[in-house]
Amino acid sequence: MRYKVTHTTAYSYQQTVGLSYNEVRMLPRPTPNQQVIDTQLQILPSPSEYRVRNDFFGNQVAWFSIREPHQTFEVTAVSEVRGIRQPAQMDLSHGVAWETAKQILHSEISEPTLDARQYALDSPLVSAGPELAAYAKPSFAPGRALPEAIRDLMQRIYRDFTFDPEFTTLSTPLATVLEHRRGVCQDFAHLAIGCIRSQGLAARYVSGYIETLPPPGQPKLVGADASHAWFSVYLPDLGWMDFDPTNNQTPGDQHIVVAWGRDYSDVTPLKGVIFGGQDHELSVSVEMENLGQ
Repeated sequence: MRYKVTHTTAYSYQQTVGLSYNEVRMLPRPTPNQQVIDTQLQILPSPSEYRVRNDFFGNQVAWFSIREPHQTFEVTAVSEVRGIRQPAQMDLSHGVAWETAKQILHSEISEPTLDARQYALDSPLVSAGPELAAYAKPSFAPGRALPEAIRDLMQRIYRDFTFDPEFTTLSTPLATVLEHRRGVCQDFAHLAIGCIRSQGLAARYVSGYIETLPPPGQPKLVGADASHAWFSVYLPDLGWMDFDPTNNQTPGDQHIVVAWGRDYSDVTPLKGVIFGGQDHELSVSVEMENLGQ
């Protein structure tokens, strides 16, 4: 299966911007489940400087500056991805107990485990406090298999929380989301990550997209036509496994991975510094087209 993803972010400024510096994380990354055939950025006005690097987490980052005075600014990422395949299904009721997984995470010194250990720590937007531990506790019964515990947590978040794009912003504290039981995909991913970390386990934030066209006869998935977010959990001996609490599913062939990190602050699609501009209007659009085989 092949997909074409077009992600456009546009700013219109009240006054002229004389100089801007920007970072973009909108280019899908190669993974065992997806092959990036082609990906490119279209930037208006044309940048004066431009370079691409991989960040600490292996995400592709484009850095550029615009020195031409401007009142509009647009970044479009156009990517073609192939080889999306449904990950092999596993019986989530079997597997290592979550307490054993925790012990392995904090004692084993293999490279994958050492890398995963950083995702068990607090991060700028996710602190594993007692409130999150209390919410997580019913899912982590003694001796329960880790995959089953995570699935239960995902299902509880899906059932207990309401998707409400008007309730939160990027700066809404996680405690507010937990108290009011409302938010968006970013909030639900952060909530799950905090709950998992509160149990001494490793979880990371994943940004990406969901296919915009639903299967025949099925409702459109929440998060379509926008950037999406979910989370991934480290399973000893198996590696990372993704869960999407917004849609109550384990991501498969409808999810495109762009980047991952400790939380949203590590994978922000577009951020930068401008000189001038004053007030602005922002528009974001995402189109994910299924190109077939």
